[in-house]
Amino acid sequence: MIEKLILAFTIAFLTAVLVGRFLVPWLRKIKAGQAIKENGPIWHMSKAGTPTMGGIIFIAGVVLVCLSVGIPSMIQGDYAHIIVLFLSLAFGAVGFLDDYEKLKKKQNLGLTAGQKFLLQVAVAAVFVYLLRRVGLIHPNLYVPFWGVEWIMPEWLYFAFLIFVIVATVNAVNITDGVDGLVTGTSIPVFLFYTAAAFVWGREYLSLGIFSSALLGGLSGFLIYNFNPAKVFMGDTGSLFLGGAVAGMAIALDMPLIIITVGIIYILEVLSDVIQVGYFKLSHGKRVFKMAPFHHHLEMGGWTGKKWTEKELFALFTGISAFFSIISFFGVYGRFGA
Repeated sequence: MIEKLILAFTIAFLTAVLVGRFLVPWLRKIKAGQAIKENGPIWHMSKAGTPTMGGIIFIAGVVLVCLSVGIPSMIQGDYAHIIVLFLSLAFGAVGFLDDYEKLKKKQNLGLTAGQKFLLQVAVAAVFVYLLRRVGLIHPNLYVPFWGVEWIMPEWLYFAFLIFVIVATVNAVNITDGVDGLVTGTSIPVFLFYTAAAFVWGREYLSLGIFSSALLGGLSGFLIYNFNPAKVFMGDTGSLFLGGAVAGMAIALDMPLIIITVGIIYILEVLSDVIQVGYFKLSHGKRVFKMAPFHHHLEMGGWTGKKWTEKELFALFTGISAFFSIISFFGVYGRFGA
């Protein structure tokens, strides 16, 4: 089993590195440059024109692995990794449409919020339905660390799963605001999923192959995405990534683990919600210098220290790694490991 996980990582990593060598110059050639938010940090304006939609780099590696290393699992009737891939690709397609609209309009506005929300809910609902049909999920909510399950009405549990997926996807998307930030933050997350699938045994091999492939793909993509970034993943990549984060947690039947393993995503989206809510309630006052939280640190919030993008990368990746380790011990003994 470990050999297949290593093979999945290696193929995805090398594919990402190779695809990046050709895709980045091509995106630059066709002027697929990122439009920068005008209300963001002023020093981010220098990033205008950096190629976007670079998420294709690691997506290519994941797809290749699922359709090669994952074939034996499919022959044996295990399609779990394909279903998670479907979810991720569907969200990636929504992100691609959003990126395309931004490029066409030459501004940082793509699909409307309503359009994105409806598409995301539809994709999430189909994913939950497919997992239920193949018997991967049941209306019993597993609680990590405590090792107990709460039996819930099926309709309520599935509505909860749809909420988890949509919320996670958008939280990951919000985290993608600094060079390499969401890439570095997500690498420990998929290392956690790979480790969990490995210790739980061959029944979860296909999901381990998927997460190991994404781990390799992100590692290869980081070569191009680390500060100063040669390419951004765009919504194509961040929505695919968000779908994968949520999809793996649900396919492994532990959606609540996102609370710890995805702590950075949650803090980022909460900072945004708090900022907007307080701004409206206080008629113009702010909790943070700028939301989401990484911008607050960039601008010297609270301590006066202005964090560089490389420092933010190290901080957020370190926190994500720490909580991924904690998460692993929170679910380690679930299946008698």
